[in-house]
Amino acid sequence: MARINLLPWREAARRRRQRDLAIAAASALAVVLLIGVLLKVQLAAMIDAQQARNAFLDAEVAVLDRQLREIDALERRQAELLARMTVIQRLQASRLQVVRMLDQLVDAVPAGVFLTRLEQDQGRVTIEGRAQSNARVSGLMRTIEAASWIGRPTLLLIENQDETGTGFSHFRLGFELQRPPSKAREAAEVAATGKSTGKPTGKH
Repeated sequence: MARINLLPWREAARRRRQRDLAIAAASALAVVLLIGVLLKVQLAAMIDAQQARNAFLDAEVAVLDRQLREIDALERRQAELLARMTVIQRLQASRLQVVRMLDQLVDAVPAGVFLTRLEQDQGRVTIEGRAQSNARVSGLMRTIEAASWIGRPTLLLIENQDETGTGFSHFRLGFELQRPPSKAREAAEVAATGKSTGKPTGKH
């Protein structure tokens, strides 16, 4: 019977399988490396894109911060202007009140009463003076009470003629500045304007 030596064929087959396994392993490693490279490239692109978005957002936030600071500055400026306007309006109103107060106070002082001092603290006015009698001081207080721009008189001090030794009663009284209702105020202003300019006020 003939014998066949299979060792060379088996050795060749084993080497072929080893070669195929090495090729498969190398191919798998190459695929893994390729996938890793692709993932790295993709991640790098995503990171770059996110960094670009972050930079854009930072720039927009900086613009918004600058605009907010400008708005805050404008609001502060507006508040300052409003405060100045309020002060100016108060000064104008106060000046008008002072003018009306002096005008009505002059009309309110009866004969025989002489004012020597006048002080104003906000809306409160204090006057001092001399009068020929206490009755004339009472008349002054009634006239102040009936006026439109001044009122609420309060007698703070009175010294009779016998106490002063001057032949006059010395007095000190306070009253408040007040604004009459709008219609009465307008009529008073028209009357005062006509009086100051010499124009007739409609009274005969």
